[in-house]
Amino acid sequence: MNFKKFFGVAAATMMSAAALTGCATAKTSSNSGNKATDNKIRIGVNLELSGSVASYGQQEKKGVTLAAQQINKKGVKIGGKTYKVKLYISDNKSSTSTAASVAAQLANSDKIVAEVGPAATAYATASISNLTKAGVPLVSPSATAAEFTQTKSGQTQKYVFRSCFIDPFQGKKAADFMYNTLKKRKVAIVADNSTDYGTGLTKSFTTEFKKLGGKIVTTQYFQSGDKDFNSTLTTVKGKNPDAVYLPGYYTELGLVLKQAREMGIKVPFVGGDGMGSPKLAQIAGNKNATNVYYTTHFSTKSTDPAVTKFMKVYKAKYHEDPAVFSSLAYDAVYMIVKAAQNEGEVSSSAVQKGLANLKNFKGVTGSITMDSKHNPQKSVVVEQMTNGKIAKAYTVK
Repeated sequence: MNFKKFFGVAAATMMSAAALTGCATAKTSSNSGNKATDNKIRIGVNLELSGSVASYGQQEKKGVTLAAQQINKKGVKIGGKTYKVKLYISDNKSSTSTAASVAAQLANSDKIVAEVGPAATAYATASISNLTKAGVPLVSPSATAAEFTQTKSGQTQKYVFRSCFIDPFQGKKAADFMYNTLKKRKVAIVADNSTDYGTGLTKSFTTEFKKLGGKIVTTQYFQSGDKDFNSTLTTVKGKNPDAVYLPGYYTELGLVLKQAREMGIKVPFVGGDGMGSPKLAQIAGNKNATNVYYTTHFSTKSTDPAVTKFMKVYKAKYHEDPAVFSSLAYDAVYMIVKAAQNEGEVSSSAVQKGLANLKNFKGVTGSITMDSKHNPQKSVVVEQMTNGKIAKAYTVK
């Protein structure tokens, strides 16, 4: 997931972008998109390679690069012709305005047939208007906000897809895991209320946990960029919860974990996919990143043959285990190629149609079937951290 970080200062920009995209999709696209004139599948990569959430973008760059490399070993047959993938990689600098301009550049000058990214919901949303005008589909590996693929009026964005599950889904599954697997009944919530990601997870978790019979003893909020959580955690400690739910991003949650453990709060902490960065343990300290769980899309603890093969080639190339964002981006490239293959043509219109009709696509993050809102239907993985390392994985169906 969204990727992903949605800053308070960017909220107005995102709302404006959403309104514009709503208008754009109500009409026919002004451009029919791009079409290959040679043996190249041109895919734009619009990622946060610098700036506040560069960790996500850098991980996703590794995923798309490896996917292209693997595909290009043999090429892919589409409509009787062998194609290879050509990537056009750009840095949106974790900026909504840059993400929008990069999308326009990729669609109009580089003539891509599809775009992967951006990673974060805010930046991905900012690129929708320009891609819709150009008739070029995008697949975000990690924009998990529920409304990302929808216009303001609730219509499905024609050119917008993702390879990740959505926030309400993972919030619900986190509540299920907390109640039925961890057997917790009294939960405190410490949430980022400056992002749609944090507030969305809080809402879906709270609704489901109460529905299951659990009690929320307190809900405390913070904002992106906050550093001192001692006052908030003092309130939480006073409520004596069985566990704490943490909807937010690794940048702040690493500090929350560190300060909570130093304060003597030893209960389990459960979060969303925004915790899925190696930097979480670096910020929290390995010892403090224990008895920590988070919903995610992929786990290196999987025994699935497709996953183990992916991990092997990934480690051979990058000398490290794949992160969840790398895996989602890897799947996004393969989804685009499979969509073109299914339609027998390398064009934006064919990719759009193929993505909308994608069924039982076998990715490394699970078997994906696209629903009518362009959201993949798939299971959720919960990873458990002990001393800063992934110790175990659970599947929540």
